[in-house]
Amino acid sequence: MKYDILQALGVTLLVLGVQGTIRLLIDHGDAGLLGWMPGGFAVGVTVHLCAAGIGVVLTGWARGRARATARGH
Repeated sequence: MKYDILQALGVTLLVLGVQGTIRLLIDHGDAGLLGWMPGGFAVGVTVHLCAAGIGVVLTGWARGRARATARGH
């Protein structure tokens, strides 16, 4: 169950990161959730891409652990 929650968290980070990156690339002034953060466009894109990358890694890791746990039973 805990790996399912981590998979959902990872997918959420991936979706928010990619969606935010695409939004910033189309409209540089629309920072969305990161509007409060200083640094402008470059920092916003970097943070969104990092969130997407963390989401991919977290989802992959949690999926692997869930499969390994299921095989063990």
